[in-house]
Amino acid sequence: MLLDTASLYFRAFYGVPDTVRSPDGAPVNAVRGLLDMIAKLVTTYEPTDLVACWDDDWRPQWRVDLIPTYKTHRVAEVVPGGSDVEVVPDPLEAQIPIIREALGLLDLTIVGRADHEADDVIGTLATRARMPVDIVTGDRDLFQLVDDARDVRVIYTARGMSNLDVVTEATVVKKYGVLPSQYADFATMRGDASDGLPGVAGIGEKTAATLLAAHGDLAGILAAAESGDGISASVRAKILAASDYLAVAPTVVAVVTDLDIDPPASRLRALNDVERTAAAEFAERWGLGTSMARAVDALAARA
Repeated sequence: MLLDTASLYFRAFYGVPDTVRSPDGAPVNAVRGLLDMIAKLVTTYEPTDLVACWDDDWRPQWRVDLIPTYKTHRVAEVVPGGSDVEVVPDPLEAQIPIIREALGLLDLTIVGRADHEADDVIGTLATRARMPVDIVTGDRDLFQLVDDARDVRVIYTARGMSNLDVVTEATVVKKYGVLPSQYADFATMRGDASDGLPGVAGIGEKTAATLLAAHGDLAGILAAAESGDGISASVRAKILAASDYLAVAPTVVAVVTDLDIDPPASRLRALNDVERTAAAEFAERWGLGTSMARAVDALAARA
């Protein structure tokens, strides 16, 4: 099980009331929510291994160099010579170190890579895995990793933790009319305002799916646009007008699958008595109620 960790703790922050606080009044709603998510996910899907994938760089410069609008609307401030700072509510920002400590107390492995997003860590680990993989995320870009032959699927959280969707190849085909292997090209053409990707003007989901069905991939669509074969004049004009965007966008949209990552120690295990005590003391200090205990028990049940 590969967690898109930021996706989950943002969802927890907005899904659990901000009245959930520690004894000293600090907000802990994201911490409690994430621990409850982990307990539910482990209990429901019964993974043997789990990795919390991390955004070491939520807006990599190499992606911005290709498309300057990439995630621009989420930039809180630009640090000269450094990384852009993401818009994160202060009460959530304060909880991120607590989240990392909680994951450490559960002996869950956190993996991130410099200059890359959690998506890229997930893509690399999912591609190299020698076991079935569940990717837990609210980001539909990761649908490009779904692979029935390798038993890679997405547990999609967009409708909330009470309405999780298990995304397989059939799910992607039914909803979008494309195969997961075509999804990155589909997303490139459609665009995504939430990521600052403009897409091809005048090309929506239905047209993008139709083009991919006819020409296979973006390279085939571009070849048809250049030759004028098998493509209408109006669509051809739209594709050609977006040629500069289409030359760089696929690299931005495609999840990296070849990062230099050693196989992480990800096997779930039961905590020993000393570790359980430390987790309980941590939960008491931060006012986490039974959330930490539920996570501890869920992991022990899978060990």
